[in-house]
Amino acid sequence: MRHGKKINHLGRTAAHRNAMLSNMASSLIISKRVTTTVAKAKALRQFVEPLLTKAKDDTTHSRRTVFATLQNKESVKELYGSIAEKIANRPGGYTRILKLSASRAGDNADMCIIELVDFNETLLEAKNASEAKATTTRRSRRRGGKGGAEATGNEAGTSAAVVAEDAPATSATEAEATTLDAPADEKQTPEA
Repeated sequence: MRHGKKINHLGRTAAHRNAMLSNMASSLIISKRVTTTVAKAKALRQFVEPLLTKAKDDTTHSRRTVFATLQNKESVKELYGSIAEKIANRPGGYTRILKLSASRAGDNADMCIIELVDFNETLLEAKNASEAKATTTRRSRRRGGKGGAEATGNEAGTSAAVVAEDAPATSATEAEATTLDAPADEKQTPEA
């Protein structure tokens, strides 16, 4: 049983597991996405997200700490260069795991893609387009256009308001009273 065991050892010794995760983290930082198994991707997420958080603070100490973990100068340079700028305002959740439908041919392992969230341009463009489209269509349905007649102050909106004010005020109860008082043969309409 694995009650309370939170670390997936991935069938490796501690040194082998740390070396593998370090190499995968370097590959993820340099290429922005890695195709791997779901179990390794979940372990990599726990391994790399604290490093990405440390990259927000560009000090000598944080650089040395990250280099001690990654052991790769190019990935540290990339991490503190372009990646730190993009994730500066993000409070966490720097990676995304996208599960693939096809499994690995040899052992039928579930495969996935782990990627940095801020570097998938196609998903970012689609998300921005859908947000812009959804907000404009909702507003136009609710208000009857951009801003409505009252907000824009156009001629059609003001003339309709003036005509409505000039009309005599007849309430629903007055209209009912005139139709109820009249005989069934004669139907009177209230004068407008």
